Amino acid sequence: MKLNEKDIKLLEILQENCRKSLKEIAKETKRPITTIHEKIKRFENEGLIKKYTAVLDCEKLDFGQTVFVFVSIKYHFSDESKPLSQREIAKKIARIPNVQDVHIIAGDWDILIKVKGRNIKEMSSFVIDKLRAIKGVDKTFTATCMEVIKEGTEIALN
Repeated sequence: MKLNEKDIKLLEILQENCRKSLKEIAKETKRPITTIHEKIKRFENEGLIKKYTAVLDCEKLDFGQTVFVFVSIKYHFSDESKPLSQREIAKKIARIPNVQDVHIIAGDWDILIKVKGRNIKEMSSFVIDKLRAIKGVDKTFTATCMEVIKEGTEIALN
């Protein structure tokens, strides 16, 4: 999708605070409210804007423990004729509560997961009782986050 400077400005405003009113956005971009409304609807319909969400403070909600888990997949089992699907395993992982990100990656590992929890005991339970219970999950490597410096979803459009 080709974006002009005004489109980029609109998307930057929405990334920063999607709860701004159309009137505020129109004033900030020096464009008519109807134009802003139409652009946003078009971005939504084309899938450029996937959803609107609240970013919660995990520390204040007692979900201050973040871990990143690298997963290696075992694709072939002697009792099955066709190999397991990496995408299907990733989708199963994504359905586990408090899993924030699941990425299929290249290299020595197959999947990278970001998960939030209350403490290291809860994260241990996630890996041992939930993640490793999924058929196809062969090996895991868990990196515990000691401090979050930046966490976000914004992308630089310029």
